Amino acid sequence: MTKSMQSTAHPEGMSMLEKRKIEAEILKEVYETLKASHGEEVARTTIAESVRRSAIAQARAFAATAPGGTSLKAFQDVMPFWTKGGALEIEIKEQTDTTFAFNVTRCRYAETYKAMGLGEIGHLLSCNRDGAFCEGYDPKLTLERTQTIMQGARHCDFRYRYEE
Repeated sequence: MTKSMQSTAHPEGMSMLEKRKIEAEILKEVYETLKASHGEEVARTTIAESVRRSAIAQARAFAATAPGGTSLKAFQDVMPFWTKGGALEIEIKEQTDTTFAFNVTRCRYAETYKAMGLGEIGHLLSCNRDGAFCEGYDPKLTLERTQTIMQGARHCDFRYRYEE
């Protein structure tokens, strides 16, 4: 991780989990307000789209500072932002120049959102970001995931592929 990555895409010294918790405190109020005024479907759609757009913008900031340009290796190098402080416990399944497969066996993001009373939209606040991040980072990077802890599975199965 470079110093410029920290300053442009993420506040220095703050874990991503801490950042997401602050965002969730604000989004919780937006969600509740929208739900009361426009219904649950509009509230969910608005939160999902807002978080997706935020993830794309954040990914573009990471991509702009990737040493030597975007690559699967550069993407893997920013993983400590998401795992810092034990936020995610992962089990790597495969790691090559074109694939990065791992399972998340513990997700403190899910635990945090549930503790905040946001379990019903935790997947919109967190899991929704993962595929969108690929869009903003590099269109050659794709994610396939069939399950998440946030939605009740025992683990999340992340399968990234980088097409040259």
